[in-house]
Amino acid sequence: MPPVTPLKAASNNPRPENAAAVAYAMQPDEPLFCFSPQALTDRANVFLNGFPGLVTFAVKSNPSEHVVRTLAKAGLTHWDVASVHEMKLVAGISPDAKFHYHNPVKSRREIEDAYKTYGCRRFVVDCREELQKIVDIVGPSDEIEIAVRFVLPRDRGSSAHDFSTKFGAPEHICVELLKKVVELGYRPMLTFHPGSQSRDPQTYVRHIEAAARIAKTADVKVFALNVGGGFPANYMLSTAPEPSVFFRIIDEAVAKFFGSNTPKLECEPGRGLVANCMSALTRVKLVCTDGDDIFINDGVYGALMEYMQAPELKPPFRVIRDGKVIHGPVKSWKVFGPTCDPLDVLPHNLDILEGLREGDYIEFGTLGAYGVSTLTKFNGYGEHDVVEVEKVFTV
Repeated sequence: MPPVTPLKAASNNPRPENAAAVAYAMQPDEPLFCFSPQALTDRANVFLNGFPGLVTFAVKSNPSEHVVRTLAKAGLTHWDVASVHEMKLVAGISPDAKFHYHNPVKSRREIEDAYKTYGCRRFVVDCREELQKIVDIVGPSDEIEIAVRFVLPRDRGSSAHDFSTKFGAPEHICVELLKKVVELGYRPMLTFHPGSQSRDPQTYVRHIEAAARIAKTADVKVFALNVGGGFPANYMLSTAPEPSVFFRIIDEAVAKFFGSNTPKLECEPGRGLVANCMSALTRVKLVCTDGDDIFINDGVYGALMEYMQAPELKPPFRVIRDGKVIHGPVKSWKVFGPTCDPLDVLPHNLDILEGLREGDYIEFGTLGAYGVSTLTKFNGYGEHDVVEVEKVFTV
């Protein structure tokens, strides 16, 4: 994981105020992340105090030691993981962590390692074959929780990333899976994922109604319902209601559709929890004044990969020079990353300072979700230190 980099300039304040202070003190030539523990703690409290059930964290959205440590300190005890590698990361920081292994496809070795090495007792399935692997490795057991993942047709335009094309079983298969889970003596539950950056709370209502229908048809009382992640953050081109709106509507929907058989609720936020705790500080390597091209030291093979995949998740940005945010007339610039690959270019021109200079810094905000996750070593680039700051740049 990216290491903490101390400021080179001495200061009475253990943390610089923001990215501008970092740029002034360090003059970094490599891209880095600015991370605010306070921003993350505040956001964690929104979920911990507001969601009507258990809050876990989707580690895939930001597998940074800084984030995991901060969330553990804030009170998170359960972690939504997609691999044993994520279990190892979390267990090294929070030895008593409880894991929800919610990747629907796991190798036999991964299931065994999760069960024996990391004490995992929650597994997700969306097909008979995956359930059979768990049976073969751990055997029937009333201490094992099996989350059956279902899928509904996607609401067009309701999320930035559509998970329905890869994971989740249709309702009739889930009915049979739930029955089999009970027959094997496992603890049955249901789970779904509405899609990343899911902006419409009614999407959760549709899925909760389907969950109640599946449980009723199977004649199985599920002990828990995991409403997935999908909770959105605010970007320049994509905004959404506050988390409290989602929490209220989810709670009301569960009461409406499950009635007296109300299961315990769980959620597994990623983006909605961590997006606003980090920004990326990049440096301008070249300004082509005869045209509209600029080159920076990070790009789509680094912290800005998700913007390439989902242009609606356009991060806010600003120019920093001599430790100050610079304002003035703007120009439409085509922004290239540092690699030799022509694909390493942002999907849209950005209106950046017209008088941009080589050596200026551009801070991209709202990159706490998936900015760390998508780093690669292509062309030898990809090193991103993490510097703790008081405040980060957001929309």
